[in-house]
Amino acid sequence: MLPREIYQPASPAVAKVMGYPGGGRKGSGGTGSIIRSSGYVLTNAHVVVDEQTSRPYAWILVFLKPVRVTGDSKSDLSRMVQAKVMAYSQSLDLALLELDSAAEALPVIDINESGRTRIGDRVVAIGHQEQGGLWTLTTGIISAKVDNFNGVKGTQVFQTETGLNRGNSGGPLLDGEGRMGGVNTAIARVASDGLLIASISFSLKSSVAAQWLRD
Repeated sequence: MLPREIYQPASPAVAKVMGYPGGGRKGSGGTGSIIRSSGYVLTNAHVVVDEQTSRPYAWILVFLKPVRVTGDSKSDLSRMVQAKVMAYSQSLDLALLELDSAAEALPVIDINESGRTRIGDRVVAIGHQEQGGLWTLTTGIISAKVDNFNGVKGTQVFQTETGLNRGNSGGPLLDGEGRMGGVNTAIARVASDGLLIASISFSLKSSVAAQWLRD
């Protein structure tokens, strides 16, 4: 499918996620994927877990996509729902949220567990890029596959040159059929010697996320 053909049905199932600790301290923001119509959202743990306490933030807010994104935050973020963290894994950087109230059945993103995604396959990402727009579409390919990412056993990731930044954390990396092939997790922007680098980002394979959800 063309990127626009993926975006149109998938983007309503992508949410903006914000976590706040209370007490005036700065919170965290990212993206999530609705994986059950009753209101379950998959995202990164670092989006909703306070790194100072290793506990979920006191306030978790999820913003659902409006009918039309205008660039005006007041209207674009009008569909706000509170959520709670049901489970999380800091080693895999995954968290499962449940919306406090879902007035209607929500659109969902299907998780691809086939394992057939290969280097060179085209993928797209949808998220809320810092210093960029909301529900932004970016495109690219799978650049590499990495096992035991950052030395964590069982953490299998795709490297991709799809344009990602911090606001994409927890959002979906979608395959050519519009299914979730990965959870966007990390970016590399500075080399060990301080040299700026680009187009190196990592997404946890959806098969790993699906197994974690089952467990």
